[in-house]
Amino acid sequence: MYDLMVIGGGPAGLAATVYAARKQLNAALISEDIGGQMNMTLGIENYLGYQFIEAPELIGKFQTQVDQFPIDQKIGAKVSTVAKIDGGYEAVLEKGDRYQSKAVILATGKKPRMLNIPGEKELAGRGVTYCAICDGPIFTGQRVAVVGGGNSALEAVLDMVKIAEHVDMVSLTPLTGDAILIEQLPAGDRLAIYTEYQTERIEGDPLVEGMVIKDVKSGKSKRLDVTGIFIEIGLVPNSTSVKDLLELNKSGEVPVNRSCETALPGLYAAGDVTDVPEKQIVVAAGEGAKAALQAHRYLQRLG
Repeated sequence: MYDLMVIGGGPAGLAATVYAARKQLNAALISEDIGGQMNMTLGIENYLGYQFIEAPELIGKFQTQVDQFPIDQKIGAKVSTVAKIDGGYEAVLEKGDRYQSKAVILATGKKPRMLNIPGEKELAGRGVTYCAICDGPIFTGQRVAVVGGGNSALEAVLDMVKIAEHVDMVSLTPLTGDAILIEQLPAGDRLAIYTEYQTERIEGDPLVEGMVIKDVKSGKSKRLDVTGIFIEIGLVPNSTSVKDLLELNKSGEVPVNRSCETALPGLYAAGDVTDVPEKQIVVAAGEGAKAALQAHRYLQRLG
């Protein structure tokens, strides 16, 4: 039985692991990967201490800091369920392995809804991105496309049209976002809007060079010469492991208080999987550190 299990290897989980180790807790880190959503980002410009840093380099720095501590790491392992047991919690992995601990920090983040089209997976992080707030400045002065018709897509367009040479907005449906955002879309030749167009494929090697879209009414295809593609069709919290343990909000996020506590004693959550606003690396890292400190206090009270 561990003192603490940290589930998730993104910024929140890695920060939580470092803080748990510094408190000399007998802890385990269980995660499918190291880096989480950062693996889908080309570069990072808004993390304190770095004017610009490539995502793999920042992930490597995070991992190096974790590796200096004697923490059990179960990387490449996906947790299917987290269950309450006498004296703590049990995490059951997809492969059937089971781990137990007195406290848990859930830091499993979110995953983007994907288009599941040719070229998307191959070019993720090579011009295909799922976060205009995170990656937008990297594409300053370039021709880009935003895929989606909801609020996140509209906000991405409004951000990118200020800094990009040209923006193509592609939506499978008529625009579904708030009217106030639609009204803010600028007129002029720097923005082209394609509604009721399906995105068929993304092209380029080794970086994005363009995309092919199809008019769902006429069936005619068109190629857009873009070097950046922002897929803004929503994010899904990785919260299924606790769906039978906690009441999630309508978005599937884990509700927490300002101490990262869930409704169950000893079960904490941090980062993008929670209902904390502003899904940013620096926010997630701070929440992970806070969760570990709170878990340490909880374990001290247990004696």
